[in-house]
Amino acid sequence: MNIHEYQAKELFEQFGIPTQRGLAAFSLRETEESVQQLAGPPWVVKAQIHAGGRGNGKFKESEAGDKGGVRFANSADEARTYAEQMLGNTLVTLQTGPQGRVVNRLYIAEDCKIDRELYLSVLVDRVTSRIAFIASEAGGMNIEEVAAKTPEKIVTVTIDPATGYAPFHGRRIAFALGLSGKQVNACVKLVGNLYRFMMEKDASLVEVNPLVVTKDGDLVCLDAKVNFDSNALFRHPDIVALRDVGEEDPMELEASQHDLSYVKLDGTIGCMVNGAGLAMATMDIIKLYGAEPANFLDVGGGASKEKVEEAFKIILSDPAVKGILVNIFGGIMRCDIIAEGVVAAAREMEIKVPLVVRLEGTNVELGQKILSESGLKIVPASDLDDAAAKITAEVKEAA
Repeated sequence: MNIHEYQAKELFEQFGIPTQRGLAAFSLRETEESVQQLAGPPWVVKAQIHAGGRGNGKFKESEAGDKGGVRFANSADEARTYAEQMLGNTLVTLQTGPQGRVVNRLYIAEDCKIDRELYLSVLVDRVTSRIAFIASEAGGMNIEEVAAKTPEKIVTVTIDPATGYAPFHGRRIAFALGLSGKQVNACVKLVGNLYRFMMEKDASLVEVNPLVVTKDGDLVCLDAKVNFDSNALFRHPDIVALRDVGEEDPMELEASQHDLSYVKLDGTIGCMVNGAGLAMATMDIIKLYGAEPANFLDVGGGASKEKVEEAFKIILSDPAVKGILVNIFGGIMRCDIIAEGVVAAAREMEIKVPLVVRLEGTNVELGQKILSESGLKIVPASDLDDAAAKITAEVKEAA
């Protein structure tokens, strides 16, 4: 689960993590009230969406569309003008894709006198199974570009879970960032508090870009991107309360309400599979046959007929889907239940795109019988290779 920058900074304050002072604004009136409460001018008016690259983004419907989603206002009237141009308009960045995101919230912040811009993030490293800090003197830039062109500028420090965070971790990061004097102690404290935040709040990613050194020599988190482990949210009702469903993909949101694991992708072959590993293998073999998967969808090990029907509805709500591949291995999940769900959904929704179904496992013969006697145009497949070959051929023929 993601949260907005202003929400992340409010949480940072609880952990003693230094940020610039700012207020959230949902309207022009709240924008005007915010600048009256904050020191300035100038003030920074920042669009709040779940995507990076806001400063270099462009608005679709704004008169000042090329000025981006992060602007400096030198007067209250200018702050109001920027808010008017941003609120309700669509901001397009490299991370949003061409469709962009509608801006419904702003963050009005006090100006910060910047001397240097640095990069600092902390994440769950799946390779080492440890919390890892990533630091770079090349802050305020696209960190992926830095990693590709100048990897020597990036330093990674992992934390052994048996011992936890120790001051020497913070000092190593401070020296990697070129800090000195009081800044080293400030960095040790900052890194320790970020580690505590990660552990106590079950975060999966905290990214500060840029982390700045001010003209006075202080460290300030000028931006904040935070993701949380969705599987741990039951422990954090305060985090759940921060969820902005308007920032989530409608299909992914609908899937979560039916306990389905769904991720929208850019291809044309809709996939319905049980088990994350099998789903990944299914997407891989679709690509092997020259097509692209339209989604990742795991119906789980014990899906009901109704759950399968909902999965079909979600897949077909994507206009990019030109064919559907159902790949089910029946262990706990019985093949006849899947078949009944497939048939019910196909009849109810009058599926017009090619549909290939591969079943294997518990009650597979009964499941295949239900499909063959349905009277519907359902193409059976004997194995995964056969299924991928048939769905790609069916889609090409339909096109």
